[in-house]
Amino acid sequence: MAAYLTLDDLDPGGSTVLVRSDLNVPLEGGEVADDFRIRMALGTIDALRTAGAKVVVCSHLGRPKGPDPELSLAPVSRRLGELGGFAVHQIDAVVGSTVETEVAGASPGDVMLLENTRFEAGETKNDPELSDGLARLADLFVQDAFGSVHRAHSSTVGVAERLRSAAGPLLVAELESFGFLLGDPDRPYVVVLGGAKVSDKLGVIENLLPRVDRMLIGGGMCFTLLAALGHEVGNSLVQEDQVDSVRRLLEGPQGDRIALPSDVVVAEEFSADSPASVVGVGEIPPDMTGLDIGPDTAADFSAAVREAGSVFWNGPMGVFEWDNFAAGTRAVAEAMAECEGFTAVGGGDSASALRMFGLADSVSHLSTGGGAGLELLEGEELPGVAVLERWL
Repeated sequence: MAAYLTLDDLDPGGSTVLVRSDLNVPLEGGEVADDFRIRMALGTIDALRTAGAKVVVCSHLGRPKGPDPELSLAPVSRRLGELGGFAVHQIDAVVGSTVETEVAGASPGDVMLLENTRFEAGETKNDPELSDGLARLADLFVQDAFGSVHRAHSSTVGVAERLRSAAGPLLVAELESFGFLLGDPDRPYVVVLGGAKVSDKLGVIENLLPRVDRMLIGGGMCFTLLAALGHEVGNSLVQEDQVDSVRRLLEGPQGDRIALPSDVVVAEEFSADSPASVVGVGEIPPDMTGLDIGPDTAADFSAAVREAGSVFWNGPMGVFEWDNFAAGTRAVAEAMAECEGFTAVGGGDSASALRMFGLADSVSHLSTGGGAGLELLEGEELPGVAVLERWL
């Protein structure tokens, strides 16, 4: 049973509802470059609007140290309105009397977007004064920003301590999917991990390894594990301070569940047009850098993914943005699409790869949050979710 209220428990009609969405999207030339998170946030906003609520949306964008015109949410506001087919009123501040006046003057069904919450110095400190200011804007709070609930900020925790709060549909779907992966998932249970640094995933490896049938590790992080086994890895990325930790895992009681590459794609330079060649993991020349898993590994990993009853993937297998080093990530993405079991993908790079290959609609769950999902899989409590329990 969920430990939080949902939209089904609220009667938002005639109320002012503050919604924390995750609209932290990339911008290029003053326009939204990737609207995935906006599309995912849209359903909750539209449901509240059509129910007759005044909807006040808030989000952060980037990591500004204060007001920064380059990180204004104005382009996001425009794109939200285009996708939703309704007017979105951009408010050029986060809190204050002017904001309160604009919200008070709105009508049921109106949608307003506050300026970037991180323009306020108190946001990341969960400042009580900022939390009070946000709470004064609304009658109800809906937390729908899965990508931000691992941060104890004013717009995720502070305001939820002050207003009757519920989890939005997007957040609920995320928590249910990750809960399934941490519970009793269908077997075989396969986890695929990639990306650059093993330090980013060590907690996930430690928590999930006893639960999985196979853990497939590629990307830059695999070279730290290969180095721990005594392999020559050339100029490939190795986190020396993690070697002892991963060696203990590899030599531990579940170490045989970890599958590492048998071959890799290497190049002399870290560049898109550097000539690529395939070598076995014990044959990486000292002047070469591993930039993708090799074809034999891609075939082995893909077969394991296709046959899985449940599979979670976080992190690309190589530098998939470059054609010479995209084959491994593409193979895993295609296997995820072909798998008939429960398939979940978390992390911005993995999601970007799926979209790049046209496969984003081919998995059971495509997560909007990287860090929050990893913290859940590490067994950590998410402060932006825990705070919702007080309103049950």
